[in-house]
Amino acid sequence: MTKSNDFNPDDYVVYPAHGVGQIVSIEKQEVAGFELELFVISFEKDKMTLRVPTNKAEEVGMRGLSSPDVVAHAMKTLKGKAKVKKAMWSRRAQEYEQKINSGDLIAIAEVVRDLHRADDQREQSYSERQLYEAALERLTREIAAVGGNDEKEAAKEIDSVLVSRAA
Repeated sequence: MTKSNDFNPDDYVVYPAHGVGQIVSIEKQEVAGFELELFVISFEKDKMTLRVPTNKAEEVGMRGLSSPDVVAHAMKTLKGKAKVKKAMWSRRAQEYEQKINSGDLIAIAEVVRDLHRADDQREQSYSERQLYEAALERLTREIAAVGGNDEKEAAKEIDSVLVSRAA
């Protein structure tokens, strides 16, 4: 596990509930009479800035970008056969949501794999589509950040894996 002081301004990090962000700065703020050191993290796509106490970063699951090995494993996961449980949708949706917000790239890849629909398959419900797009966006952003590519390139790469699987 990375210690919070291993993160520096300009580093890309993954915050479980929001995906990939970039540390803009580390600032000190006084809160309720205590001085707190905070990571200021920008999530440009969401036009959002988050302040995370440096001593809580690890606790909330903030981590550095995945290693290329983990990305390769995530891509391999996408190639697998979709595992769709017979549980009620509300239960499955909850599990997918937890996987997406876990910040775990492999778990996110599983959601993308399980919810991906080839053109000739049945329609997705609105909520399935929402979860699929959320997972796909997280996966795409992290793969792009790890590879130093833009998101369009990463999206093409992911799409070609999903399409090849469906064939």
